[in-house]
Amino acid sequence: MIITSSIIILLYSFIIILFIIGYRKVAICNRLIETSQTKFSIIIPFRNEEKNLTELLESLAQLNYPKEQFEIIFVDDDSTDNSVQLITEFQNHAIVIKNNRMSNSPKKDAIKTAINQAQFDWIITTDADCIVPQQWLQTFDTFIQKHPSKLIAAPVKYTAKKTFLEQFQVFDFLSLQAVTVGGFGIRKPFLCNGANLCYHKPTFFEINGFEGNEDIASGDDIFLLEKISEKYPDEVHFLKSTNALVITKPQTTFRDLISQRIRWAAKTSSYKNSFAKFIGITVFLMNLLIVLLCFLFIFKPHLWEILLVFLAVKLILDGLLIKKHYYFLKQKFSTLNFIKSSLCYPFFSMFVALSSFKSNYNWKGRQFKK
Repeated sequence: MIITSSIIILLYSFIIILFIIGYRKVAICNRLIETSQTKFSIIIPFRNEEKNLTELLESLAQLNYPKEQFEIIFVDDDSTDNSVQLITEFQNHAIVIKNNRMSNSPKKDAIKTAINQAQFDWIITTDADCIVPQQWLQTFDTFIQKHPSKLIAAPVKYTAKKTFLEQFQVFDFLSLQAVTVGGFGIRKPFLCNGANLCYHKPTFFEINGFEGNEDIASGDDIFLLEKISEKYPDEVHFLKSTNALVITKPQTTFRDLISQRIRWAAKTSSYKNSFAKFIGITVFLMNLLIVLLCFLFIFKPHLWEILLVFLAVKLILDGLLIKKHYYFLKQKFSTLNFIKSSLCYPFFSMFVALSSFKSNYNWKGRQFKK
């Protein structure tokens, strides 16, 4: 037990230190080129997002970019509320098209439907519950002018209230974002977020888009990253800029949070990236180890020293990595909230892992097969 536990903690420590080094290697890109060259097709799939669309539409209206150099394509996936009406009343040359459903993944179908109609060679995807920054397109354009690129991932953050559920999601999500940046920094990218993702349309067709992953409901971002980075390893990047920072919302209920994480977990078994699999297994084992030690502590109190050492190592390393992303975002880091969230996370992750054994899961009023 001691030997196995020591190996797990050493592997976990090695991984987090690697990500910390990688995070530092990704340069911040906030300086903008005034003369724009790139033309973008913004693609936004949606389904019953009436309550979120107003904020997104207002932020799109504020984009500081020549209007002739971008288009906005909303893809309606059988909405039954007033979402379509809200968009059609929006005065910023946005169009609404119907999703052409062909697979088990409505979002991939929606993106593919829009790409087939897109006028321009650079695709940017975001979600209907997001807010985009004013310099969003200009920042991507600057990066594309400076760096040969096929795919560019960019940052996303939650705006959250002070409830523990939402603060927990903030720390969890920012840790994923920090790991994402770290992966790009060590040239082993394995995570990105479709709420803020840009890629070259000809490259999308060259790699046959989402082919091979159509039966998995999620993964429109990560599977694309896998395929493009395999073919063009030097042309996938992370745009580390607050000028490109997209804001979204956490889940409001524990049930919705679990459904979201099961949806995310459903795609992990289909990863081809061996590094991503190694990371996933190591993190899973680390969380499992802490949960087991907590239960063993009840019957064997003498294990408290081992448990304390493992928790301390994890908290220190995780804190060092997450703090870097907090400072990049210019957010205040709450040590107390971080400790509370970190102590809960191993139990939360094990609950998600057990729940993911179910053959089906629900998301946005639909049931999906894993």
